Amino acid sequence: LEKASEKIFLPLTVGGGIRPYTDNSGKSYSALEVASEYFRAGADKISLGSDAVYAAEEYLKSGTLTGKSSIEEISSVYGRQAVVISVDPRRVYLDSPQDAPTHTCLHLPHDLGPKGEAYAWYQCTVRGGREGRDIDAIQLVKACEALGAGEILLNCIDMDGQKNGFDVALVKAVMAAVSIPVIASSGAGKVEHFSQVFQATNVQAALAAGIFHKEIVAIQDVKAHLESHRIPIRRGKI
Repeated sequence: LEKASEKIFLPLTVGGGIRPYTDNSGKSYSALEVASEYFRAGADKISLGSDAVYAAEEYLKSGTLTGKSSIEEISSVYGRQAVVISVDPRRVYLDSPQDAPTHTCLHLPHDLGPKGEAYAWYQCTVRGGREGRDIDAIQLVKACEALGAGEILLNCIDMDGQKNGFDVALVKAVMAAVSIPVIASSGAGKVEHFSQVFQATNVQAALAAGIFHKEIVAIQDVKAHLESHRIPIRRGKI
């Protein structure tokens, strides 16, 4: 991280392992102490995933701010703009919203489930998507904003790597639920997917990885396409 921050002159967000833990010698560290090491090494923001889900669950259960969650601790010292929540939901398809009365269900008439289901709720996951929790993406982002998060990185496991475009319905729902910036992620496969998500949702940013790493799409082409559609972008060397 230190070496990277010396060469990178863009806002640098770092995630992974930012949670309370005890080392082999028995010494305990808070999430704030772990995050502080990242900030001292050059990070501008930190990203929380699984620990944010656990914090949101506790908040929704108690309805009170304790000041003890990772989100609260880090945002109280470094500001909410330094805390990004990485949301990793997957669709749970339903025939009707009544099948999941405690969750926000979205209508997906153009993206039906394997048995023709036209509805889904978005189950948040932890441990790299290996474990589902009984909390949906809308509940999570609302709770995290209340706890002090300043930005949402919105993924979708079902769309990731498919190159069929972003999950516009999910992005719209999250945008309507919070007032903090949202980054749409998962599903980009061509330049048109970027203009589609911006025009359909007014999301603040859109993320892609594989199509750039594999040189399927060039960053310059995405920027030129967005400019041609009068969507504001930030110009740089890339």
